[in-house]
Amino acid sequence: MAKPKILITDDEKPTRDVMARILSATGECLTAPDAELAMKAVQENPDLALLITDYKMPGEDGISLIKRAKAVNPSLACILVTAFGEIELAVEAMKEGADDFLTKPITDLGQMEQRVSKALEKNALSRKVEELQKEIDEHKGIDSFTGKSPAMERVYKLVRQAAKANANVLIEGASGTGKELVARALHDLSPRSAGPFVAVECAALSPTLIESELFGHEKGAFTGADHQKIGRFEAADGGTLFLDEITEIDLATQVKLLRVLESRQIQRVGGNEDIKVDFRLVAATNRNLAEYVREGKFREDLYYRLNVIDIHLPALKDRPGDIALLVSRFIKEFSKENGGTVTGIDARAMKALEDYSWPGNVRQLRNVIEKMVVLSAGGKLSYDDVPLEIAEPPAAAQPPPAALRQIAAAPAQIALPQPAAVPQIAPPAGTTLAEAEKDAILKVLRECGNNKTMAAERLGISRRTLHRKLNEWSIK
Repeated sequence: MAKPKILITDDEKPTRDVMARILSATGECLTAPDAELAMKAVQENPDLALLITDYKMPGEDGISLIKRAKAVNPSLACILVTAFGEIELAVEAMKEGADDFLTKPITDLGQMEQRVSKALEKNALSRKVEELQKEIDEHKGIDSFTGKSPAMERVYKLVRQAAKANANVLIEGASGTGKELVARALHDLSPRSAGPFVAVECAALSPTLIESELFGHEKGAFTGADHQKIGRFEAADGGTLFLDEITEIDLATQVKLLRVLESRQIQRVGGNEDIKVDFRLVAATNRNLAEYVREGKFREDLYYRLNVIDIHLPALKDRPGDIALLVSRFIKEFSKENGGTVTGIDARAMKALEDYSWPGNVRQLRNVIEKMVVLSAGGKLSYDDVPLEIAEPPAAAQPPPAALRQIAAAPAQIALPQPAAVPQIAPPAGTTLAEAEKDAILKVLRECGNNKTMAAERLGISRRTLHRKLNEWSIK
């Protein structure tokens, strides 16, 4: 192990040489005759551990040198050497960052070596704290992810780089890949981390509500507006605004969003005052946004404004090597929540999980592990604990019953997906069209673990339509 570096600064060469010879067994000694050359040594040696400096030197004194050296190297340990009786100077030096002081003439060499060793220990501890803090800062926000695949390592690198900037970020990826986790990591790693993180699920808001939610409204702006309301833009001031499923924002609101991104000002609904807002925008979508632009469903100018930095999240099937790591993490999480009785998973059960395609990605895997842990008797999870639809997935879906084909073709009804994706449901005799529609939707929702985004995709409808249907049926 390399010896710690010690810089001895004194205008008297014999004093420098004697101290360097005495301390050579303790560290690698450098010397300087004045503060100017000492500062040069401090800047050229970032690993410098200890500065020992005389107070009285030509030019800059020792206290000023300590102050400047600490500004360059905060963990640097410093000892001031003063004449006997100059206690006031020693106190001042301690205020400016000195860790200790010695008085001339130095006659007790053992005491000097002891104080030097103590100062070096303090430096080593300070450096260790700095390294740990740096490691924490680098992983802050990222520790919510699990995965060591090359695809995820690229995501981690891009998140760390993007977090430092203030540019808009577009996160693309299938449902359940962790888009909100990325948004939160961008916020936590950014200079805005002390500010608010405001998330908006655009699909849950109708066109009539989304403008009020984003921009806020004044009292009396519309029927029921009995008080002033702060919108999400204002709530995110000084922090990060996350717009999830941004393709669900209607074209009229897209125009207003574009204007806010350009001017950094908003007007509440029913108001005429320009309000400055300072936020970083992170948007996410599970759709092909470029395709939406080509189809005229999303404004091209807004697309380019959002897509300054693009982060694409891989599907779980594209990083199968991460499944075992995720399973291990989720087992620990849910076992702890449920009494800690589950200790792991056997090889056959893990193989079944790794062989599954996971259309719902990490979110679906997490839900499955929670179910397995909750229903397990304890010990290691086995193949018998794996849900049947995961352990033995159907080879291929068959064409749907005639009743459901009628539903798909019926006017003013939902448009169900192509036959291969429609679940097999044979409605009882006498079932109305509306009842069959409801049964079909709820069955798909159950199969997707109540994941509305995944269910909407399988049904071939928008999430907003699914929300509307569930609200009509008073289903939360």
